[in-house]
Amino acid sequence: MRFIDEVDLMGKKVLVRVDFNVPLKNGDITDDTRIRESLPTLQYALDKGAALVLCSHLGKPKGVDPALSLAPAARRLQELLGRSVIMAPDCLGPEVARLARDLEPGGVLVLENLRFHAGEKANDPAMGRELAALADIYCNDAFGTAHRAHASTEAVARFARACCGGLLLKKEWKYLGKTLADPKRPYVAVSGGAKVSSKLTVLHRLLDKVDGLIIGGAMANTFLLAQGFNMARSLVESDRVDDAKAIMIEASRRNVPLFLPVDGVLAGSPDAPEPVRVTDMESIPPDQMILDIGPKTVEAFARVLGTARTVVWNGPMGAFENPAFAHGTLEIARAMGGLGADVTTIVGGGDSVAAVQQAGLAGSFSFLSTGGGSFLEFMEGRELPAFKALEEC
Repeated sequence: MRFIDEVDLMGKKVLVRVDFNVPLKNGDITDDTRIRESLPTLQYALDKGAALVLCSHLGKPKGVDPALSLAPAARRLQELLGRSVIMAPDCLGPEVARLARDLEPGGVLVLENLRFHAGEKANDPAMGRELAALADIYCNDAFGTAHRAHASTEAVARFARACCGGLLLKKEWKYLGKTLADPKRPYVAVSGGAKVSSKLTVLHRLLDKVDGLIIGGAMANTFLLAQGFNMARSLVESDRVDDAKAIMIEASRRNVPLFLPVDGVLAGSPDAPEPVRVTDMESIPPDQMILDIGPKTVEAFARVLGTARTVVWNGPMGAFENPAFAHGTLEIARAMGGLGADVTTIVGGGDSVAAVQQAGLAGSFSFLSTGGGSFLEFMEGRELPAFKALEEC
């Protein structure tokens, strides 16, 4: 795979697949981390005399949705770069082709949300061909989408005249590849989030790699249900109980300790303004649900982390989006951040990275990955479609 710092960019137009899938509230960006992460690649290309055509998805629109326009991202990018950024009316079509054709070196054009077209997720070759025709070089710098075979990550590379990875992609690929291939031990993985079903494969494969596995968040509820606890109104995946049992049996067979919450924070709804109380798992009232890990669990998980030399974390410990239930996730961030420079600490996934940043601990971690699903698949050892596309190109 070639990277952008190995390619002659002078006078060239470069189509850069960035990850501008940023959180929005009332049309305003609430966290511009992903835009900032793209700046080294973009500034490098501009300094080398290139013109840039940037493409990204945002959210999960069902067709064209003005609320999910990339215009706020384009405005923020203009502020960060300190130069004019043109916002295209679409990502395809003759007007977009004209805007790209007219770009001079140093110019920046942001295409509209790729997912306004069904061809993006369908990996439509025609959409890939049209995107590739906008530039001389295709550059993928969106590690967060590297696990998806979409038109802007896979099909486009088949039609591009030249391909390369961006500096962010290079950083992720080199750091994660080197670290996870030969981790310092003991190696502990922390997995959270809502659903067991989305992480079944990675959990099974992690048992081949780790010396300890911590499971929190709503996904832990399914494991607790499999152990016979009555989870009341807590979010569970009843159809995945057998899968949870299989993971626990496999962990035992491999002598990999698996750690689950021993207490939790209760409320009647994820939208509740504050917790009702903390309870052990044996005594959850029928009208309540577990929405965060409790203090005994935080203490137990912190003890496990204290034994590790490598820790990899993906997924919050509770309903982190509500500050009332963010405490457990923030405490895990603090516990990891306090492990010291001789412990490798890697965090991936939007909520987990947001927790680290909220706690003011970004500088205390070895590496913050911009990937969620791609981070998980990299942990599994899978070949990511975007990487394969760049290699074949």
